[in-house]
Amino acid sequence: MTAAPAPTVSPTVEMAEPADVPVPPTGSGDPAVRATVPQAVARVIRENTEVLFGLMGNGNAHLISELTSTGFPLVTVRHEAGAVAAADAYHRASGRVGVATVTYGAGFTNTLTALSEAALARIPLVLIVGDAPTTGPRYFDVDQAGMAAAAGVETVRLGADDPAAQARRAFADAASGRRPVVVAIPYDLVEVPVQQPAAALDLPAVPAATAEPEAPSAEELSALLAALRGAERPLLVAGRGVVDSPGAPAALRRLADSLGAFVATSVMARNVAGAEGDLGIAGGFARTERVEIMRQADVVLVVGAGMNPFQMRYGTLFSAEATVLQVDHRAEARHERTEHFLVSDAGAALSALAAAFQPAPAGNGRPDGGWRAHQPIPAAPTLDPVRADGTAEEGLAADGRLDPRAMALALDGILPPERTFVQDGGHFIGWVPLMCSVPDPRSHLFVGTAFQSIGLGFPSAVGAAAARPDRTTVLVTGDGGGLMALADLESFVRQARSGVVVVFNDAAYGAELHQYAVRGLDDEAMLIEEVDFAALGRAMGAQGTKARSLADLDALTDWVARGAEGVFVLDLPISRHVVAEYMAESMAGAQPAPRPLSVD
Repeated sequence: MTAAPAPTVSPTVEMAEPADVPVPPTGSGDPAVRATVPQAVARVIRENTEVLFGLMGNGNAHLISELTSTGFPLVTVRHEAGAVAAADAYHRASGRVGVATVTYGAGFTNTLTALSEAALARIPLVLIVGDAPTTGPRYFDVDQAGMAAAAGVETVRLGADDPAAQARRAFADAASGRRPVVVAIPYDLVEVPVQQPAAALDLPAVPAATAEPEAPSAEELSALLAALRGAERPLLVAGRGVVDSPGAPAALRRLADSLGAFVATSVMARNVAGAEGDLGIAGGFARTERVEIMRQADVVLVVGAGMNPFQMRYGTLFSAEATVLQVDHRAEARHERTEHFLVSDAGAALSALAAAFQPAPAGNGRPDGGWRAHQPIPAAPTLDPVRADGTAEEGLAADGRLDPRAMALALDGILPPERTFVQDGGHFIGWVPLMCSVPDPRSHLFVGTAFQSIGLGFPSAVGAAAARPDRTTVLVTGDGGGLMALADLESFVRQARSGVVVVFNDAAYGAELHQYAVRGLDDEAMLIEEVDFAALGRAMGAQGTKARSLADLDALTDWVARGAEGVFVLDLPISRHVVAEYMAESMAGAQPAPRPLSVD
């Protein structure tokens, strides 16, 4: 594993303890006496991750001190929501459990939007927080466990009786359940010895046994096999369930090759198979000419992908005559279009299906290679067609501001190929998936989309940069979400070895503008005074430019040529008159969701 970037520890305590509440005295720190509760938790953190994201306060100061004093990497952020968002993105970019820590009270409540996003997106994450004393809440304490439960997140409240075992179970539950878990340390236990000798904490960590997913039975597979054997135009649609299941991508390739099938993916599983016949994204961000191929499929197998309205293009992604098969580890994920549903791990199901068709000639015994051998895939877009579609040579729209399509296409060729895209929410969100390539399925992160939130972009870029410091982390944000998350622009500048911030700046909340102003609602609250994000970035130590034409992207090209070190902020003042394809389609269907995205 690539080492995490050098940590920066915030020296300040985030929230002062009220004067009438005594602060526990500093302990001896002598492990020969007894390990304290925070020391026990720190041991479990070391066992389960190589980096911690956080912001210090009274409730977690002892825990953080125990880790940083021994050299454990702490990546600090400037807002508590950012700690959870960074840990969330760390998982999305690496596949490992993310770990964050904040203090109690306002520190915890500040995390709730990011925590809700992680819960809805099913992100394995452990959030370690301070909490009210075991003797009862103080006058400023709130029901943190109740708030977490309202967001769908379990809280494990530690005691002095073997807190390490409790913490280990929390990590195991987060990983196996693909969900966030809160671990709470009561404030009066921050210096209390645990109820076992400290020597027990020095024993080698024993990794939890990971059971192999159970293979589906022949009976469970029979309906899927029969449908696939009879398919003339099979389509396999893969989602994040395939990304997260070891062996699933290779099994997907084998099955597609045996069937002569096309493969499409959710936006969060791009390039998961690397297969011949990859149609790219299936769903609202799909290219329309490739959707036409998907609609020709007579049998569709959907594996580990959400089939929400946006993912299904509001019911138009597949033809009405297509037989739809679905595999998901969650029984509740069954879609109304699904004719045969299998509850199974994606890797186990795909391996069994692929084995049933092998050994076999290409195309499942079809000498001609199957459907994909005779159906050409339309080429990727180039800059010229976009210009011909109303964009001037300078990359401008009719109103003289930048055309975002031209900018996204140009960025695809300028940015280093080894890159991780991190996208905040907003109207702009569809252009990079359509125009820019990614090296692998963990290279395109969509944050906030599960909870329909904006403003998590900058701290999420911090987490992605920590997960993959060998790559250039490219944050794509709008001006609305960028301003909301501005505190952690500084965190990104400080932490990223190589980073780019791309701001699609329409001086508006674009999603609302294109959905509600067009219906006659007053747009005053939808507009934003234009901000120069490049200037803000330079004030925080980045390089950057505010572009006015395609030629102005030369500054970014030069930065890449010099080694792409540090952070470059590119402010793109784009036209409000260019409406994203997905937005136009959702509006044509009178869809109300402002940011209708697929989680999987």
